[in-house]
Amino acid sequence: MIEETDLQIETSDGFVIHGRAWRPEGQVTDVVVIAGAMGVKQDFYAPFAAWLADQGMAAVTFDYRGMGASRPPTLRGFSATIVDWATKDCEALLAEVDRRFPEARVHWIGHSVGAQLFGLVPSRNRVHGMLSVAAGSGYWRYNARPLRYYVLSLWLLVMPLAIGVAGYFPGKKLKMVGDLPKGVAEQWRAWCLSRDYLGSNHAARERVASSRTPIVALSMQDDEMMTLRGTRRLFELYENAPVEIRRVRPRELGVDRIGHFGFFRPNMKDSLWPMVPEWIGPSPLTQ
Repeated sequence: MIEETDLQIETSDGFVIHGRAWRPEGQVTDVVVIAGAMGVKQDFYAPFAAWLADQGMAAVTFDYRGMGASRPPTLRGFSATIVDWATKDCEALLAEVDRRFPEARVHWIGHSVGAQLFGLVPSRNRVHGMLSVAAGSGYWRYNARPLRYYVLSLWLLVMPLAIGVAGYFPGKKLKMVGDLPKGVAEQWRAWCLSRDYLGSNHAARERVASSRTPIVALSMQDDEMMTLRGTRRLFELYENAPVEIRRVRPRELGVDRIGHFGFFRPNMKDSLWPMVPEWIGPSPLTQ
């Protein structure tokens, strides 16, 4: 029987983020942290987390500050950045995972920004392995066509105007990404307008370069947002980590479509999900 528990985790600056843990019966030897994409609530990953628990692995999901269950009553005036998500929220989550599963190997599955920010997490090197799903550099020229031209108008026009009016990015009303704290949106915008993305910040680039956790990065052939070039550019920043990039082709798996979000949808439990234990296991690059 799977035990499901709601989590309330206090960060180093006193903010409380909300998460959920799935624990299988018996001794837990492996726990998977699922870090979500920009604007995507942890509920989206619940079926996948429950499936992992059915396979004997504990799983943990969470909402970054300002999102989902970790959203305050109003985002107007709420202070948060993507770096806060990594250095405070993700760091506190890893400490909670260590407390709950002290003997388990910790694995990280990052979806889009959930993989992008991994290299900024202070305790990243205690993670056994990271599986990146549909992640790459957010620099707008590395986005898939025709999205790259659409997002340029978002960065240069829509987002600055919307933030100026609302005090945060009202993505839900605009049907773009989802609501984001002002600081998150502005930092993301700045990175996406830079060829080096998060590597444009010297401190961030050095932190990512010092990461040693083995990485398997999945690039979806039919990803409507991220290109293979963008994936390669992001993981070039991980200068000291073993990185393996794998191209995932829907036709080879017998499915019609995967795209940017399809990996975590329940209809992938018979095609993609069974490969996950292999991908997050001991990396052949380190053997």
